[in-house]
Parts: sequence; C-alpha cells; structure tokens
Amino acid sequence: MIPYGRQNIDESDIAAVLEVLQSDFLTQGPKVPEFELAVSQLCQVNYAIAVNSATSALHLACLALGVTQGDIVWTSPISFVASANCALYCGATIDFVDVDPDTGLMSVTALAEKLQQAATVQKLPKVLIPVHLAGHSCEMAAIHALCLQYQIKIIEDASHAIGATYQGMPVGHCQFSDICVFSFHPVKIITTAEGGMALTKDPALAAQMQLHRSHGITRDPLDMTEPSHGPWYYQQIELGFNYRLTELQAALGLSQLHRLPQFLVARQQAVEHYQTLLQHLPLQLPAAAVDGVSAWHLYIIRLDDADSRLRVFEALRAAGIGVNVHYIPIHTQPYYQQLGFQWGDFPGAEVFYSKIISLPMYADLTLSMQQQVAAALAAATGAVTSQQD
Repeated sequence: MIPYGRQNIDESDIAAVLEVLQSDFLTQGPKVPEFELAVSQLCQVNYAIAVNSATSALHLACLALGVTQGDIVWTSPISFVASANCALYCGATIDFVDVDPDTGLMSVTALAEKLQQAATVQKLPKVLIPVHLAGHSCEMAAIHALCLQYQIKIIEDASHAIGATYQGMPVGHCQFSDICVFSFHPVKIITTAEGGMALTKDPALAAQMQLHRSHGITRDPLDMTEPSHGPWYYQQIELGFNYRLTELQAALGLSQLHRLPQFLVARQQAVEHYQTLLQHLPLQLPAAAVDGVSAWHLYIIRLDDADSRLRVFEALRAAGIGVNVHYIPIHTQPYYQQLGFQWGDFPGAEVFYSKIISLPMYADLTLSMQQQVAAALAAATGAVTSQQD
C-alpha cells in the first residue's frame, strides 16, 4: 500500500532523540525553547509556543484572544474538526464561512457577505479562523482587511502550511493575523510525532498562551499575588492545562526542521510529476497557490463526475493506493448537526467535498510510485466511463 502521507525519519532524527534520552531532561528542558526559537526565526515572528498538538495550540489561541461564553467564532467547514472544536472548548458559539468550491479555501466573497449580514443583526464573530488547506494560504490580505473593518481577531490555522509563503513572507509571520498555528503530526511537512505550535508578534498573547500551556502556573515573582516563599515557590494564577511538548518531541522537531527545505523541494517535484501524469484524465488538478508558494501538504484532485467518487476511491484502495478525502464538511458531522447545522448550509463546501480525493503526497514518494498511482487512477476513471457508456 502506498499511503497518502508518511513521515520521513532518518539517522539524524534518531540521534537527536537518543541524545535527549541520555540527557538530564525529558521534559521542560532546553530543547523546547530551542525548537521554538528556530521556528520563530524561520517565520520571522517574535514568539513561538510549542504544545502537544495543533488542537491545543488552537485552544490556547482562542483563550488568549479572550474567547468565552457568549462569543462567536467563524471558521471553514472544510477542515479537520479541531478548527471548530477549539471555540466550543471555550464555551463560544461556532459558525462557518463557505469555501470556494474550486480550492476548498475560505471564500472572501462569502466572508464579506456574511460579515455584512452579521453586522445588521449584531452577531459578528469575535475571532475568525481561516484554514490554509493543503498548504495553500488563504487570501489573507483581503481577509484581514475585512476583519479590520469589524475589529475581528484572526487565528490562521496553518496546520498544513509550515514552509509556505504568502506575499513574499513565510506563513507564520502573522502579517495578517494575531496568531498562527502549525501542526507536527506525522503526515504533516515536519513531525514531532504529535505536536503543534502557536506563533504571534504580540507579547501579551504569547504570555497568555505560555501560562495556559502549563496549568496556569507561574514562577515569576512579578506575576504573583504575594512575595515568594523561596526558590521552590510557584502560584497557579489561572486555570490552565498540561499542553506541554516533551524534550524528545522538540528534539525530533528541531532535527526535522533542518530538513524542511529538502522536504519542500521533494513535495514540489512530486506535484510537477502529478501535473504531467494526470493531465489527460477526467478530473481537475489542484492549482498553484495564489500570491505565494504552497507547502503542498496534500494533493487534492477533483473528479469531473462526483457520482464516480466512491467507485474510484475503492478501486484505488484495491490497487494498493492509500487515498483519502480531506475533508468531510464539519457542519455535516452528527455532533454539529445537533447544534443546528445541516446539509445544504454551505453549498461550496459540499460541492468541493463531493468531488475530491487526496492522492499520496509525501517527501519519499518516488516517480515510480506516482506512475503506479496514475495508472490506477486512469484505470479507475476509465472503468467508470465505460460503465456509464
């Protein structure tokens, strides 16, 4: 089976983890700050807060921006459920902005219309969470301009997009957002096994996320309510969580980060091969990122015939091709239907979902593997065509 995504672990990664295993610190040591500094330098941003998952990073970002009961948060229906769940964790109400059915990215037109309607009924969101699907940045300049009019904060869910650029700057720079979040799950561009990171230019937001990451506990005398009792003393000043990243994970992430340019080149080459191999098939290929460079976390095709998707998917799986679908629209999930959402609410997302299949995309994907994918896809779509004829 050729998987749709897979981590690339080499001897340098293993050595980095072993070094930590033989050190004095398995957690709360020097590697996490070192990893944070490296990512902040890569993204040219002031602060980076490493955590145990991108979901945790999204939750901390919402908390730092003051999301609470009575607030409204909007995100994309085409994403993993964490992009919406994070607002619910804070007691907020969630809603969605429809996507462009050709890209799966948040539609600026839909956002503008929804904001105008929300303003008339005084139900504007406190925070917007655009999602950089597949490694392509959303149109953040336009999104930011709209949010600025209504004083809405922005969290970029860039779980797919470390290494991508937008308008000449790295995604994660927070040029058009308050906080940006990365994921380091094994199928992402780089991995810490499980892990994530929140980036920001704002020292107050960074301090809040750092505090909530570790139980709401401080050892800083300036933040305490009474004089310190001694070197051992700490205070819990807020209700926080244990969202810390371990030293082992940080060492792996730091090692992986050194090879990020190599991973990005390999993914771009794989995209170029796919564009050639698949160009004559009855489907739409993903377009290049607009106004930037994609990290190409996913390679999502759209079939011309939506009715054929299940048959094509099953044929590819039977041929040993580990395809997937990204994503089932969040508003159609049973839990969200209990909140009042239903099929038909976001037609752009539903049209996009109905046609998509994610083909294998990872750094170790070889040309021969891609030729195997292309042959299986040609056979599957050809079989569907002959059946319909």
